[in-house]
Amino acid sequence: MITKEKEMEISKPCRAESAPQEPKSAPRLTQRLGLTFLACALAVGATEAQQVATPIAGVIGKVQSFTGSSFDLQTPSGVVHVDVKQPLTTYRQIPSDLSHVTPASYVGVASTEQGDGKEVAKRIIIFPAELSGAAEGSVLTDPPGATTHSRMTNGSVSRPAVSHSRMTNGTIQKGSRTSLVVQYQDGSKKISVPANVHVMEVVPAQVTFAVGDMVYAATEKLSNGTLVTDKIFLFIPAASSDTK
Repeated sequence: MITKEKEMEISKPCRAESAPQEPKSAPRLTQRLGLTFLACALAVGATEAQQVATPIAGVIGKVQSFTGSSFDLQTPSGVVHVDVKQPLTTYRQIPSDLSHVTPASYVGVASTEQGDGKEVAKRIIIFPAELSGAAEGSVLTDPPGATTHSRMTNGSVSRPAVSHSRMTNGTIQKGSRTSLVVQYQDGSKKISVPANVHVMEVVPAQVTFAVGDMVYAATEKLSNGTLVTDKIFLFIPAASSDTK
């Protein structure tokens, strides 16, 4: 029975009452409690740190050619050649909603900056777990001569905040007006999310690529310098009128 009681006490490391029951001096007890609370705090901190996705290597550009075994992408820095590794998984976007954005989500948020400096989301893209870390960071996407600042922020949803609505099972209630804190390796962005924001979800699907398609390819560099991929996401089809 004594052994069983000790095992029960050990199984509760973050409770003050797990300290030994025999009398201890006040300084020793205070020190022990301080170490216990510190350990609990570190555990919480480690959990929060895991919300930042590790960036994965990849390239974004317009398809110049696609043979099935390789393709060329036009990027701002020039044409990039990528070999295709089998089995290849291709992805496209399907309509979704805010109920699918959770504190565990990795998202891409297209936003515009308002006059007061607030970032307001125009579109949210929810990535699958295997693409978590894709194009991680926050960059301006202003076209030449733009009078408003547009931005694309890819990162982990670290703290969804909801105004005048409820949180249910850790998801954002559909139709609520919210703000998201999107966290990435170098920082974070707080972005206001209107209730009618356009939400899309990236899912595996059969895709036939065409010249002019805007795609993202998760890449690996071989020892000889060759880039290879087994995951390609069709971001914007060439036939789409959405060029943003």
